[in-house]
Amino acid sequence: MKKAIIFDLDGTLWDATGCSVDIWNRVFDKHKKTSMRMTQEISSSLMGKTMPEIGAALFPNMTEEERMSIVNDFGDEEVKYLSEHGANVFDGVEETLSALEKDYNLYIVSNCQDGYVPAFLHAHNMGHHFKDIEMSGRTGMEKGENIKLIMKRNGIDNAVYVGDTAGDESAARYAGIPFVWAAYGFGKAKAPDGVIQTIGDLANLLLHRKDGKIRYDNNLFCKTLQA
Repeated sequence: MKKAIIFDLDGTLWDATGCSVDIWNRVFDKHKKTSMRMTQEISSSLMGKTMPEIGAALFPNMTEEERMSIVNDFGDEEVKYLSEHGANVFDGVEETLSALEKDYNLYIVSNCQDGYVPAFLHAHNMGHHFKDIEMSGRTGMEKGENIKLIMKRNGIDNAVYVGDTAGDESAARYAGIPFVWAAYGFGKAKAPDGVIQTIGDLANLLLHRKDGKIRYDNNLFCKTLQA
């Protein structure tokens, strides 16, 4: 069985914060209960959060119904935009995925709204690289649970998770698998099992060339899923 690499999306494979600022502000204009304006700094700080967490962070004084009305409106508008226009895919993603998929099965698990990962795959023609995806907006579960879900669904017992935030690290620990920190992303990590400064570094971290042949580096694939 091939080993698995499970990816976060925002801050790991692409950066969609540039377009999200404008979308947020258009949604705010439609909802008169808020007068706030989105900024790049605020948008970046929301990366890695679920939609309910984003609602609570932005509108702590609103009711759950009021805040989710705004957040869900944003989510729908963002998926529509990104599916058509895409966003800033990090340099080297296509080449790295093409290299890794020869020896690993690739997956995405993100704390995004339903439809967000498919928008990425559609806009940038990336779907052929990935065996399966999962989103908190589809399952209603936290990222750690979704990592375990996708592993169970695909019969995965040997994997690493690649992400850019402390939340990603916690999710990997919850799922019982090693964590590779994408240091170029939006967040920090406490004690990652591996660190990459660019997405291209992932191939160097996991694959080594010896006598012209590619072989596995097994150091990161030493844990199995914990029940």
